[in-house]
Amino acid sequence: AEVRLSRRRWAVVLLFSSYSLCNAFQWIQYGSINNVFVRFYSVSAFAIDWLSMSYMLTYIPLLFPVAWLLDKRGLRIIALAGSALNALGAWVKLGSLKPHLFAVTVLGQVICALAQVFILGMPSHIASVWFSSREVSTACSIAVFGNQLGIAVGFLVPPVLVPNVEDVEKLAYHISIMFFMTAGVATALFILVIIVFKEKPPHPPSRAQALIQSRPTEEYSYVRSILRLLRNANFLLLMVTYGLNTGCFYALSTLLNRMVIHHYPGEEVNAGRIGLTIVLSGMAGALISGIWLDRTKTYKQTTLVVYIMSLVGMIAYTFTLSLGHLWVVFVTAGVLGFFMTGYLPLGFEFAAELTYPESEGISSGLLNVAAQIFGIAFTISQGQIMDRFGTKAGNLFLCYFLLLGSVMTAFIKADLRRQQANLDNEQT
Repeated sequence: AEVRLSRRRWAVVLLFSSYSLCNAFQWIQYGSINNVFVRFYSVSAFAIDWLSMSYMLTYIPLLFPVAWLLDKRGLRIIALAGSALNALGAWVKLGSLKPHLFAVTVLGQVICALAQVFILGMPSHIASVWFSSREVSTACSIAVFGNQLGIAVGFLVPPVLVPNVEDVEKLAYHISIMFFMTAGVATALFILVIIVFKEKPPHPPSRAQALIQSRPTEEYSYVRSILRLLRNANFLLLMVTYGLNTGCFYALSTLLNRMVIHHYPGEEVNAGRIGLTIVLSGMAGALISGIWLDRTKTYKQTTLVVYIMSLVGMIAYTFTLSLGHLWVVFVTAGVLGFFMTGYLPLGFEFAAELTYPESEGISSGLLNVAAQIFGIAFTISQGQIMDRFGTKAGNLFLCYFLLLGSVMTAFIKADLRRQQANLDNEQT
């Protein structure tokens, strides 16, 4: 098949990045003002934490049905389902503006969690289907970039839109503004997906993608593909290490408001800004990582260095949080975010290399399942440790698992199959 790039590719990846942003914002919008929603709905902090953890819990059983749907029906159906559920969940939340309607906000959040299943594993798949071998890692970083920007906005905007006021009616009014804005944006993005998002470009963008598209359909078996992935020792190691790193990030994001308020009472807005700093610096890390991979193809070395630096950043954050100087916390949180969040697209792209020619949707999905499982375990465990032994003990708990992940990453062999396929075809 003729290899040619489509100009639509940038519109597709930016649109995906945008509705991924909106979905990620809805994930963290409760956690970033945890104490405000605890008072409004008269529930425990743990109940509000579960609004974030519902994203993690929902993903685990639904990954395989959605990955199967991706392989059978393609990218456009997945994009439509993800953006539609995201908008529906946002509108349902508007029915929860009374203190006794906590169950309705849970329902809205669960629908948004369903949308996330159609979003989270897509970056590497979109990058492979639409972009050349020289752009694929950068495109994957841009796709992940949207999700991280959504988390950043989720840390920044809710503390500003929903101030911690005593009057419940005023509080409900401020919450309604946030929910209305979210629903409007989500609906507009869904309409754009209907208009702009296409299944695939007219021509394959790379030799590796041309090979996949030329393969007869009957040769491909979804179940065999999963079994081959689960027999790939390097991929299994990456799956565990990715789960450990991303699970730590999920726990840190969910519990950040509680940590900062514990040491700096009344600083809800700055707690959101610290979360924003973590994610914005991580977005810079993700973009730099993607460009670096496209230039050097040093997947193993880059992944290992970024993992070790995530551990260093976590240790620095742990021991500076309680010093009483917010500016120091901003600095160490920024360093932590640069590497920990910058690791996310690295994991997706390294998995795509290790598992070619298997579907990127399945490999990314399995990475995300590991992340959700560890995310739930770490969030619950760290929350309990913080309640009993303080925030430092809770953060040291995460440091231990980042150390374990760094050691395991060193044992992954750099078997870059996708690069080899492109090289072989160019030589032929």
